[in-house]
Amino acid sequence: MFFFLIYILTQLGNLLILITVWADPRLHARPMYIFLGVLSVIDMGISSIIVPRLMMNFTLGVKPIPFGGCVAQLYFYHFLGSTQCFLYTLMAYDRYLAICQPLRYPVLMTAKLSALLVAGAWMAGSIHGALQAILTFRLPYCGPNQVDYFFCDIPAVLRLACADTTVNELVTFVDVRVVAASCFMLILLSYANIVNAILKIRTTDGRRRAFSTCGSHLIVVTVYYVPCIFIYLRAGSKDPLDGAAAVFYTVVTPLLNPLIYTLRNQEVKSALKRITAG
Repeated sequence: MFFFLIYILTQLGNLLILITVWADPRLHARPMYIFLGVLSVIDMGISSIIVPRLMMNFTLGVKPIPFGGCVAQLYFYHFLGSTQCFLYTLMAYDRYLAICQPLRYPVLMTAKLSALLVAGAWMAGSIHGALQAILTFRLPYCGPNQVDYFFCDIPAVLRLACADTTVNELVTFVDVRVVAASCFMLILLSYANIVNAILKIRTTDGRRRAFSTCGSHLIVVTVYYVPCIFIYLRAGSKDPLDGAAAVFYTVVTPLLNPLIYTLRNQEVKSALKRITAG
């Protein structure tokens, strides 16, 4: 019941964000809210990949997942997860332009450009997911093929292979860790410049509004990256805390995103009031 409630709230919360951004003309043409709508789609997808199977295991007992189902779960998890990683970087860059170059922002970040950037993030995420799935499942598996994890993820599946996994581990290191770390460093660089620009604002109200604009995104990035770094920088570890961290960013984080953005974003709250009043 706990995971069922989280799943329902996650889907409803993200669907509410999507409807709000789509229905309000003041939001759906602005790059920041295009990114936010895409983030809601990704959160709904990640939650749907992981949580229903988890609930099935609790209610019906642990049932074998078909080979094809394991391949699909690993592919879509890494496809959506890497797309989310790229999207967070785009959102940080968008906030950097909005605060550090406000006069040039409408020219530098148009709705058309933001749509192209989102399409690029989806394409890069798809390539990433396909590469990881192909390399993982090209290996021979001699059995017993029982994944000691609550979903089919690369480290858990590779432990079952009866062949040399050096190439896979190297690709995982470069493609997962380096890409994720690069995105994280770009986000930190964007926010270093943002903080520097905010501190130069003379009025207290101006600084408060600027910090409030970026605070939601910074919180979301933190709750997403900290568990990921904890797991993927410790590949091969069988620490039970890895599973707890994975539950956090696959189950809890998709629930937190709409809550953080609706509670901390004044424009989203105003749009919700206009929609409900109408």
